[in-house]
Amino acid sequence: MTTWHWVRHGPTHQKTFTGWRDVDADLTDTGAIARLAAHLPDDALIVSSDLARSINTASAIQGNRTRLPHDPALREFHFGVWDGVHFSKVADWHPELSRAYWENPGDHTPPGGESWNTSAARVAMAVRRIESAHPGRDIIAVAHFGVILTQVQAVLGLTAQKVLGHKIDPLSVTTLNRAQGTAERINHAP
Repeated sequence: MTTWHWVRHGPTHQKTFTGWRDVDADLTDTGAIARLAAHLPDDALIVSSDLARSINTASAIQGNRTRLPHDPALREFHFGVWDGVHFSKVADWHPELSRAYWENPGDHTPPGGESWNTSAARVAMAVRRIESAHPGRDIIAVAHFGVILTQVQAVLGLTAQKVLGHKIDPLSVTTLNRAQGTAERINHAP
């Protein structure tokens, strides 16, 4: 039985949409990083998205854990032309689409980006691939807000709209077991 320990990367301090844009994480809170590393299973495998904020967070908590290759399928949602733009400006550019994207997530797609459903399918394929390659292991996946929410949605059988009510803070842990359909913790700050 595989248990996933989803860790959101360290804070970026961005005040804009931050999807596939490669920005660094602030990892100066060494106490929080040490508590996080100590909380996670020592014998777990660790994987991250291929974006610097996740790679560097994974490196900070890795310790003696075995590292899997960075996985581009674990990237944050692709916000297309919205990436790097403040939310209010996006609302000015695309008032109906931006509102629908958050209020009724699913197939609404930012220009040049991907929808919630497309992102969730991409992440689900990666999760199945990693589970198949490493059955029964604890897996620490350092990823992003949207990625983690897609997995909470999948495991608990929630709608995308309902799962958006969950908070996923930087350096938090969300522990999920897909086979059992259970969430041991969501947004836990060790």
